[in-house]
Amino acid sequence: MPTKTLQIPTTDGQADAFAAYPDHGEQHPGVLMYADGFGIRPVLREMARELAGHGYYVLVPNLFYRHGPAPVIELPEHIGEEVRPTLMAQLMPLIEAHTTERTLRDADAYLRFLTSRPEVAAGPVAVTGYCIGGLLATRTAAAHPGQVAALAAFHGPVGADGPDALAEITAQVHFGHAESDLTPEALGGLNRALDAAGIGYTSEIYPGTVHGFTMSDTDAFDPAGLQRHWDRLLPLLDRTLANS
Repeated sequence: MPTKTLQIPTTDGQADAFAAYPDHGEQHPGVLMYADGFGIRPVLREMARELAGHGYYVLVPNLFYRHGPAPVIELPEHIGEEVRPTLMAQLMPLIEAHTTERTLRDADAYLRFLTSRPEVAAGPVAVTGYCIGGLLATRTAAAHPGQVAALAAFHGPVGADGPDALAEITAQVHFGHAESDLTPEALGGLNRALDAAGIGYTSEIYPGTVHGFTMSDTDAFDPAGLQRHWDRLLPLLDRTLANS
């Protein structure tokens, strides 16, 4: 499985990124994958390779490139509760500085770069994201309705921008929520906003999960939740990108 470390030109500099894609000498549909707040690290590379193995070119940018190359902060091999507060204290200023305006400028650059790769097929792309990356993926899909055919977000604050932002999305959507992140009442409100927007979607709470359940290097990891994530993500991409 070929992998590359790349530099993406943006209006604010160069974003380092990781890419994985099948070694078939062919073109493949493109997927922009937004990491969680902890950023590019072995578990994200592993997930990108797993997705690429199903026939996709997967691009994972360093969200916080303005503050340095990934990893922007030093990370332990396992992120447990004993180190999480210290890590979050370092990360929160970076997350707070990553405004909607920055997100949209970067999304333009990431999609332009992704679709220009010789290994990427012409046609629509997908965006997916985890934690804060789920919100960034949602914003990207809303800003590029003619280009993004599929949006998937997992344990992300996808409704943070309000129902009007969701109304801009034309992609097919899957939102996988952690049980600890969203009450059934909040899920109902989010889904009513998706209904009002006329979006084709699935949006569900993954039973027994806590925030970060897809990440195997954290104590939030839930193997059943990760498998459910693949069981939802792969058919979504197959339906929307099969002809690319």
